Amino acid sequence: MLSFLPSCFLGIIAIVLMTLVTCVCMIPLYILSLSKFLIRLPAWQRVCGRMVTGIAKIWIWGILSTLKLTQKISWDVEGTGNLSFGEWYFVNSNHQHWTDILVILKVLVGRIPFPKFFLKKELFWVPMLGTAWWALDYPFMKRYSKDFIEKHPELRGADLETTRKACARYKQSPVSIINFIEGTRFTKEKHDRQKSPYRHLLRPKAGGLAFAINAMAGRITDMLDVTIVYPEGPGSGKFWDFISGRVSRIVVRVRKLKIPEEFLSGDYECDPDFRKRFQEWVSGLWHKKDEQIERLTRKYNLAEYRQ
Repeated sequence: MLSFLPSCFLGIIAIVLMTLVTCVCMIPLYILSLSKFLIRLPAWQRVCGRMVTGIAKIWIWGILSTLKLTQKISWDVEGTGNLSFGEWYFVNSNHQHWTDILVILKVLVGRIPFPKFFLKKELFWVPMLGTAWWALDYPFMKRYSKDFIEKHPELRGADLETTRKACARYKQSPVSIINFIEGTRFTKEKHDRQKSPYRHLLRPKAGGLAFAINAMAGRITDMLDVTIVYPEGPGSGKFWDFISGRVSRIVVRVRKLKIPEEFLSGDYECDPDFRKRFQEWVSGLWHKKDEQIERLTRKYNLAEYRQ
């Protein structure tokens, strides 16, 4: 453990080590990505996909090992005892900082199937990362706006069908889809601008969740509702504070929930009754999460811990 070092040194060491781990893993990953793109044989695609996932697992292990080496964090985690590699999950969490992704990986990797993210199609063109995401079979979503659909009604449902085809490869092997339904990181300014009815959360974007559930065509029926609290005050979960060892405690609660069967299919955009029921269900989840965060912050004698 290097946690005895000054925080600025810890942050620099953590960044250097994570960069080295990333570079080492990216070289074989890009080679496999190129071969996967050039050799279209189904058998090779499957083999290549497994190898790419294996490299990604090594990368995650390297990143988490770096954090373990450079930090001394007290983890208060509950709710991970009944998870399985043999099930498909939607992982939903409140979102405050980039740190949240590392926290989710720390708490859930090794307990659930390899995590996937639904990504906007435009992100495919992000240098380096887009290729890696494609090789890892992350589904790239093409979503059309309501105005665009009104002008081109023949494309109605095309975005959902495209995403369903991208997710078809998950039918044989369980996966975990990670989703932040707030759509963006929490800040007090965003909270005030939205006039959010929640004390610790932004308004959830139910439409994106409905789209993702529908795209999986009933394959995923369980949700892991993750709540993350940084109980050391405003900004304590910021990425630099996290990697530089300034965060001494992180609280995580995981609830395994069944997605109501009526929401496994349905037209969120065109069916107002379905949309209303789905929004009410998501709102109920968000109120419970908000109350849970309030209880946890009171437990640690904090009236407010966000910025």
